[in-house]
Amino acid sequence: MKILILIILLNFTNFAFATSKRMVILGDSISEGYGVAKESAYPSLLEKKIKVKTVGAQWTVINASISGSTTASALSRFKWQLRQKPELVVVALGANDGLRGLSVSVTETNLVKVLELARDQKIQVVLCGMRMPPNYGKTYTEDFRSLFPKLAQKFKLTFIPFLLDQVAGRPELNLADGIHPNEKGHEIVAENVYQAIKGLL
Repeated sequence: MKILILIILLNFTNFAFATSKRMVILGDSISEGYGVAKESAYPSLLEKKIKVKTVGAQWTVINASISGSTTASALSRFKWQLRQKPELVVVALGANDGLRGLSVSVTETNLVKVLELARDQKIQVVLCGMRMPPNYGKTYTEDFRSLFPKLAQKFKLTFIPFLLDQVAGRPELNLADGIHPNEKGHEIVAENVYQAIKGLL
């Protein structure tokens, strides 16, 4: 009897995963949830929020984020995630490019490759804007900031102007490093992302 129940549960779990749409979060340490528990990071909170707030929507959120990653690895990582057959990908990369002072044109080239592949595969994309602190110089910070809305317009994407809106620069919402959100910060980021994508669900 116990074996039969286990088989039924396994089959139900497999069916639920198969009928759920898949959303991939392609990001860096912010999306990975550096410094907080996995269940406190915004991708996990987003999945829970969708289940509670969006009636009839069944989504599995796959967090494919890696701390320290730049856009240089974005295409290969996205190709790997195509095995999951995602219907939607949230691209939240570029912050490390900026912090390392990498060329904005190189960042653009890397992101375009991901966006073109998603378009070819008919996968919806949500692009998250990133910003640099002013000490990187006016020209660089302006060029970096304007890259994301330019790409969103070119590819006609759902766009989040700044992933860390209402979180960046607020000590009470960030870890001691002043860069990565704490648990409360991730709650706000999850809401930011949910509000942007709810129409796509």
